[in-house]
Amino acid sequence: MLQALRLVRSEYLHTTGYFFPPPNSSEACWDKYQSIVNSKITGFNVRSNCGFKTSLMSDTCANVTTQSDFEKLVSGTELSNVQKFCNQSLDDPSACTLCTDSLARVQGSFLGVPNNGNESDCNGYPFVYAAAYAHQFRPTDEGDLKCLFSLNFSADKKKKRKYGVVFWGIVSGCSNGFFGTVIVIWLCWTWHWRKRWMRKSLAQMESGNAGSGMEMNQMMTASARVTRFTLEEIRKATNNFSRDNIIGRGGFGNVYRGTLTDGSEVALKRFKNCSTAGDGAFVHEVEIIASIRHVNLVELKGYCTATVPMEDHQRILVCEMVRGGSLFDHLFGQEQKPLSWPARRKIALGTARGLAYLHYGAQPSIIHRDVKASNILLDDAFDAKLADFGLAKFTPEGQSHLSTKVAGTLGYVAPEYALYGQLSERSDVYSFGVVLLELLSGKKAVVSVEKGEASLLVDWAWSLVRENRPLDIVDEGIPNLGAPEEMEKYVLLAVLCSHPVVYARPTMDHVVKILESNSPVPSIPDRPIPIVAEIENVEQSASSSGSHCFTTSPSKLRPFRFEGHSLDSETGLEPEQ
Repeated sequence: MLQALRLVRSEYLHTTGYFFPPPNSSEACWDKYQSIVNSKITGFNVRSNCGFKTSLMSDTCANVTTQSDFEKLVSGTELSNVQKFCNQSLDDPSACTLCTDSLARVQGSFLGVPNNGNESDCNGYPFVYAAAYAHQFRPTDEGDLKCLFSLNFSADKKKKRKYGVVFWGIVSGCSNGFFGTVIVIWLCWTWHWRKRWMRKSLAQMESGNAGSGMEMNQMMTASARVTRFTLEEIRKATNNFSRDNIIGRGGFGNVYRGTLTDGSEVALKRFKNCSTAGDGAFVHEVEIIASIRHVNLVELKGYCTATVPMEDHQRILVCEMVRGGSLFDHLFGQEQKPLSWPARRKIALGTARGLAYLHYGAQPSIIHRDVKASNILLDDAFDAKLADFGLAKFTPEGQSHLSTKVAGTLGYVAPEYALYGQLSERSDVYSFGVVLLELLSGKKAVVSVEKGEASLLVDWAWSLVRENRPLDIVDEGIPNLGAPEEMEKYVLLAVLCSHPVVYARPTMDHVVKILESNSPVPSIPDRPIPIVAEIENVEQSASSSGSHCFTTSPSKLRPFRFEGHSLDSETGLEPEQ
């Protein structure tokens, strides 16, 4: 539904020069929209069920309301690239990739403003602009609609004619500043049909019937930009998996440096202990993940699955090469210079933006599940790029992971996930809080392990905050430290994000807002229980059933204060269901 609204906005922008209709029409638009929805879907409230706010119809980002406002905000080079790469037929996957990559770069600069999720649609601005002005066909071509808005109009000629009538009905409605009955009927029908189709397809996958070529082709039509490499191509790129080309090792397998036939350098993840049984689900997930584009996410370029006689089954990912190494290497490597505070602050913000995009900008949303310093890669300018997002479920059990049921690294895994198998976006928030503590303190997530008991960074940091010593967490050896007020803010945010109680943590879009602005850190509830990690106990609990609940209630949390900061007010965050 959100993508369809972006399509409508692009037509409205082209017709009027404005990104949104007048604010005073927002409520009327929603009411009309809801009345039609009620006639098609019983008990479905668009705003409450989808989480949309009325302001989604009218709220702007960075005070951009018109075409000229947007062009002033974005650099001339980026606008030229959008015009160059998007002003062509986007039906071809390579052309689509060039266009969306240029739009992703615009997002990186334009979306330096907070994206308020369901209250405003900052992420959509570059795509709306491209469809309105940068594309000569203005999105009426099926391939362009699919590329820019993920709307698939592939059907027989009768259905195409019907869509054409609906599309021009949308245009007419936009020209008058409201959305009309036709678009609402179309949106509801599309939503209802797609929901039924996705349920059926996923059910087929789970029952093992998704392996046939026809079914997989149908499920992959939404993201054709990923490449399937042959094993011969992979062997050639890596010099037959030469040891000299290994650039990383982990529980999942090795990472190799490779060079493709077009001369581009890539990183190749070769999974070990794989079988053909999970290939159908694996390829489907890879196709979805490969469609995600953001400046703070490592680009997934392709994959390879192959069975070789007398060898293990091959499952390989081909990813963007990021030359600066991982954050772990920069923080804890022996030969690395200490990162300055401005660089660490930039890394924290980039990581937060990448996670926020996975949670709220990607379709469907993605939970990373293994956010840690070694999965945050840095380019030459210290821009952070999250790697391995959405793939933790495919990582076989290894030395850095708790179990095959709970994927994650000790010290970074949220308690509710490690102990009870409960996974949500706020599990990633916990891991981000640990990474932020590492950036601030220069200490590892697991401070020490003695007699089978792990001393965790989050517990050490919490103890200092409770003792009114938040600045003692900060490593004084960090070059160019910020003002004490700034450092304290980052410490409190890290402690809040790594809180053991799920609902106490902010969302990632809230974290981005705090990092980008002068917004204060919400109050920190006291811990209801001590978090003491014993490795053996965690491993045993991690393999237990996921049917348990986190039972601590808000009434059992004790407020506390330190250095004049009141921490006993409401956090403003809704409890998890």
